[in-house]
Amino acid sequence: MIKKMMIFILILLSGSMQAQEFLQVSEASQKWADSVYKKLNRREKIAQLMVLRLSEKSGDSAIFYTKQISKYIQKYNIGSICLFQGKAIQQAITVNQLQKQAPTPLMVCIDGETGVGMRFNDIMPFPNQLTLGAVADVNLAFQMGQAMGVQCKRAGIQVNYAPVVDINNNPANPVINVRSFGESKYKVAKFGVALTQGMQQAGVMACAKHFPGHGDVSVDSHYDLPVIPKSKLQLDSLEIYPFKEMIKAGVGSMMMGHLYIPAIDATANQASSLSKTNVTNLVRDELGFKGINFTDALEMKGVAKFYPQGQAATQSLIAGNDMLCLPGDIKGSIKRIRKVIRKKDLSWDDIHAKVNRVLIAKYNLGLHKTPIIDTTNLVAELNEVVVPLKKEIYKQAITVLKQTDSTINQLHKKQKIAFVGVGLKVENHFSELLKNTYQANSYCLDYQASAQEANVLLQHLKGNYDVVIVGVHQYTKYPANNFGISYTAIDFIKQVNLQNKAITIAFGTPYAISNFTNLSNLVAAYEDDKLMHEAVLSFLKGEIKANGTLPVSIGNSFLFGYGIANK
Repeated sequence: MIKKMMIFILILLSGSMQAQEFLQVSEASQKWADSVYKKLNRREKIAQLMVLRLSEKSGDSAIFYTKQISKYIQKYNIGSICLFQGKAIQQAITVNQLQKQAPTPLMVCIDGETGVGMRFNDIMPFPNQLTLGAVADVNLAFQMGQAMGVQCKRAGIQVNYAPVVDINNNPANPVINVRSFGESKYKVAKFGVALTQGMQQAGVMACAKHFPGHGDVSVDSHYDLPVIPKSKLQLDSLEIYPFKEMIKAGVGSMMMGHLYIPAIDATANQASSLSKTNVTNLVRDELGFKGINFTDALEMKGVAKFYPQGQAATQSLIAGNDMLCLPGDIKGSIKRIRKVIRKKDLSWDDIHAKVNRVLIAKYNLGLHKTPIIDTTNLVAELNEVVVPLKKEIYKQAITVLKQTDSTINQLHKKQKIAFVGVGLKVENHFSELLKNTYQANSYCLDYQASAQEANVLLQHLKGNYDVVIVGVHQYTKYPANNFGISYTAIDFIKQVNLQNKAITIAFGTPYAISNFTNLSNLVAAYEDDKLMHEAVLSFLKGEIKANGTLPVSIGNSFLFGYGIANK
């Protein structure tokens, strides 16, 4: 199966466009775009600029809006859909059905920063970008982008809203966090470019987001409008730097973030995504971006709160955006857009330029021929491109932060070893690995445990074990409420390190390590995933070295780029 998939990848890449000029105008692409545009009525021209949600999560399952989208295709000839939750086969069957109905082929998008597995619940996701940011080898970013592109191509997807090139220089950021490559503008740019080149070589359009930079905020734009009180000079020197590099590298599209930045446009309560000064004057004119501009989701409170009932869609087009993501009220938005055209705030020439840009991209993405997704072995093929690469990234990401004695290097089966799963109610994959390898005794201390329960466990561990391995699990990536880690758990971690020879491993965002920096042996493992558990075990057994470095600073204790090379 792996050999078959590798042959598929080689065929795919050999037939892909060099440098992926998705918007390059050829005689054939312009002829097709003109022929399509002539057939569109005025409502349909506007609808070609809309991206509608295909599904969303509902409990443990997904709700598909197939009937509603089918109706919009018939009535308005909408231009694009975005895939969210659901299983791979169901997604493919639904996309095939809608593509057959569409008079103009649909541009199929996905918000898949970690591949299609970020949305398809039967497909394994790739590592978070922050984990990749701990790795030194930029070629792994290229390979991950390439594999994500292969996945998307196989699943009938033309555009992936990735990579995130926001610089996460605010530890309190509630929305970017592990989605960023880290806090260094150079690493974010370098890895963002590599991932983009890999994806676009596979024939899938990448999307740099969220312009001009969503990293230094403490408010989630899904719920309100974040304010960035920086000067234009500060933005140019930091936040905008990765986007400039992405434009130089030929990224096919960019996504405009919902941010309030007075230095760019001080219009009250107006997100930068709706600002002509930002989207046209800065992105198009100053930076010279020729690709497609997507808005971030217009249903997000950062814009919907101040521009309800189709106003956000209208203002987005006036600002200079091409594609309206999740505009909500389709009928009302089209009506409002036609109204502003009559008022001369927007022109049909503007609409033509946007639709032409989208149609040229559709042609270059192969949509001049109605695509059909083959569902044979789809789930297996989407999954098998993930595992080998994910294992390698995890191995190279492991970061040693403290090593004050030889405990890490001298684990062996003759020692009496205990494992404490902090945050666990029941044993997990890592505890089973330690049990099978070292005959370790396993204990759990969840975040609801009382101080008394923690103390009982401490007394039991004291003097009874040669080494205690502490795994910190199942904490959140959100800084609010201390990442979900209880103060009892934090105190327990510190006390174990005082009384026992201990190795503490944090399986999650490294920011949470700020709670327990002063330990004897400390390892950042970035994700609480079975493959990461296996990578850490390989490290503990001495089979691999830990050469990862921090993609972000952890307070003043461990700065960006820090990591002890483990021999």
